[in-house]
Amino acid sequence: MNTEELQIAQFKNEFETIEAEISKAIIGQNNIIRNVLIAMVAGGNVLLEGLPGLGKTQLIKTIGTVMDLKFSRIQFTPDLMPADVTGTNILIKNKEGESQFQFQKGSIFSNIVLADEINRATPKTQSALLEAMQERTVTSGNTTYPLPEPFFVLATQNPLEMEGTYPLPEAQMDRFLFKLEVPFPKKDDLFQIMTMTTGNHSPNIKTICNGDSVLSLRRIAQEVPIAKPVADYILDLVLKSHPDYAESPQSVKKYVRYGSSPRGAQAILATAKITALLSGRYNVSYEDVKSVATSALRHRIFLNFEGIAEGLTSDDIIQELLGGGSHGTLK
Repeated sequence: MNTEELQIAQFKNEFETIEAEISKAIIGQNNIIRNVLIAMVAGGNVLLEGLPGLGKTQLIKTIGTVMDLKFSRIQFTPDLMPADVTGTNILIKNKEGESQFQFQKGSIFSNIVLADEINRATPKTQSALLEAMQERTVTSGNTTYPLPEPFFVLATQNPLEMEGTYPLPEAQMDRFLFKLEVPFPKKDDLFQIMTMTTGNHSPNIKTICNGDSVLSLRRIAQEVPIAKPVADYILDLVLKSHPDYAESPQSVKKYVRYGSSPRGAQAILATAKITALLSGRYNVSYEDVKSVATSALRHRIFLNFEGIAEGLTSDDIIQELLGGGSHGTLK
C-alpha cells in the first residue's frame, strides 16, 4: 500500500470506529451521527433542528464521551446574558490586598459546546457566539482569549415552538457548517429507544479517541485534492443560488431572496473531501458534492414571500440546482 492508500484506510477505520461507538447510545439516527462527525472533523459548527425528545442532547453528550473532549451545556433562555456564555471580569483581591479584575471564563471554554434551544435567547446573547464560532476566540475588554482546540458549537432548535423565540439572523446561520434536520424515528427504532431507556441495561460507551485524533483526521482530509471540473461544479451551485446571477434557473429568480455566501462553497468542499475518504477515494467526486450540498446550503438560501407562500423550502431549490427537480439546471 502506498502512502495515500494507508491514509485512506487509517481515516476510514478510525472514523467508522467512532461512528459505531456513538451508535450504541443513539438509535436510528445513523445519518445524523455521520453528518455531525463529518462537520466536526471538518472543523465546523452544526445546527440541529428537530422535535423535543429525539436525542439531540444525548447525541452531543455521547460524542463528548467517545472523543474524551471537555463538554459544556448552555441552556438558552430569554434572560441569558452574553457574559453567562463567554465569561466576565470579576473583582478580586490579590496577595497584597489590592483589588484587581480577573477574567472568569464562561461555559464556552470547552471543546464541545451544546447551545440548547439557541433560538430562545435574545439576539444580544446569540451574537456572543459569533466571534467564538468563527475566530475561535473570546474578547473581553482589551484582551482576546483563545478557545481550546478542537472547538465545536452544536446548537439545537425546535422547529414548532415559535412563541418566545428569536430566529437566528442570517449572519449567525452562516457560521454553521451544516444544518441538520433530525427525523422522527421509525417504529422499530422507537421500540429500541423505549426499551433501552426504561430498562436497567444502559449502553457501555467507551472513550476511543481524543482531541488530537480529531485534529489528525482533519489534517488528512484537508490534503485530499479536487479536480477543476468538480470545483467548478461547487462554484456553480453557489453562484446559481443567487437570483441576480445571469445563469440562475427561473425558480431561483422567482422564489429566492438571498443565495448562499462563499462559506457555502467552503463547507461543501471541506466536507466532500471527508465523504471521499469514507468512500475509499483520494479525490472528490460529483457524488461527494451532492451528498453534502443540502446540509451545507439549506440554511444559506433564503426564500422570498412568494416562495414561502408556495410552500417551498430551501431544500426544494437545492434539489433543483443538483438536477433533481423538474428543471435540472446543473449537468
